[in-house]
Amino acid sequence: PKILTITSEEIREALAEPARAILDAVRVTLERTPPELSADIVDRGIVLAGGGALLRGLDQLVAKETGLHVTIAEDPLTAVVLGTGRYLEGIKKVRGRKI
Repeated sequence: PKILTITSEEIREALAEPARAILDAVRVTLERTPPELSADIVDRGIVLAGGGALLRGLDQLVAKETGLHVTIAEDPLTAVVLGTGRYLEGIKKVRGRKI
């Protein structure tokens, strides 16, 4: 076994590119969002979900870059799965059959 010391600066440097990719994805998504949904986003803000939401300070970075209110989902690791399940249930009800 070997012990390594990693500084916070090294961690920040390692996460810079993934954080930039997340910000770019948010920006592209907002640009492609229809106006009727954009109003909801401005009113309600953005909710971060998934493992990336757990990166410390990402919510503040997204808020700073977008000018929007940003929160982290209550349970970000399961929020995507739960949301997908609700979406599929809604489709099932509309179509009246199993998916």
